[in-house]
Amino acid sequence: MATDDFTNELEDKEGEGLEMSFLDHLEELRWRIIYSLIGLLVGTLIAWIFIDFLVDKVLLKPARDSGASLQNLRPFGQLFMYMEVAIIVGVIISLPNIFYQFWKFLAPALRKKERKYITSIVFFSTFCFLCGAAFAYYVMIPFALKFAVQFGSSAIKNEFAIDEYLSIVLSIIVGAGIVFELPMISFFLTKIGILKPEYMRKYRRHAIVVIFILAAVLTPGTDPVSQVVLAVPLFLLYEISIFISKLAAKKN
Repeated sequence: MATDDFTNELEDKEGEGLEMSFLDHLEELRWRIIYSLIGLLVGTLIAWIFIDFLVDKVLLKPARDSGASLQNLRPFGQLFMYMEVAIIVGVIISLPNIFYQFWKFLAPALRKKERKYITSIVFFSTFCFLCGAAFAYYVMIPFALKFAVQFGSSAIKNEFAIDEYLSIVLSIIVGAGIVFELPMISFFLTKIGILKPEYMRKYRRHAIVVIFILAAVLTPGTDPVSQVVLAVPLFLLYEISIFISKLAAKKN
């Protein structure tokens, strides 16, 4: 069945107040995954076109600024590194499409008045992720690299394998971007009635413990500086999420 015909059929079913069958849900999920993969492929191709700029001018810049020495220790290491960077950057480029497909898949479960906010939700979801990625790039990564470069005996030269360096940098960027989605998640969960601001305030102390555990997981090694640098904005995000949840509850 063509995707346009299938989408129209689903809209007709929604308009008639009929429930989607299990097979309808599977068909819808299949097309959303296909659209997401197409967007990912396009994003990866765009990233590959600018791969030299992304690697030399963007991802290696924190290492140069911190004075870190990088080296490739594997045959074809740089080739695999370039491919990894292209795929991850492709995911970031295609985020608006991925978020859009995700929310469109959830649309049948939303009220009609809530579906009109999908575009706004996609925009703010992408914005939150990019804010987290920017925070990681400009704040967390420089702190972590300076600590790693300067730590230890002066008789030992700190040199980093390029694959390990990029793995840490990209994981911090992606991890911070995901964490910064907390306000949007709290908004959505509140709108569908699962989360309440009173619940978030009641368990604030438990959330602080979870935040420090999460900061330890998302930061490389045992660097306490980068852990605190991530934990502070996480706590602020939690407080912002309480405020957003309260606004969403009032609208409900």
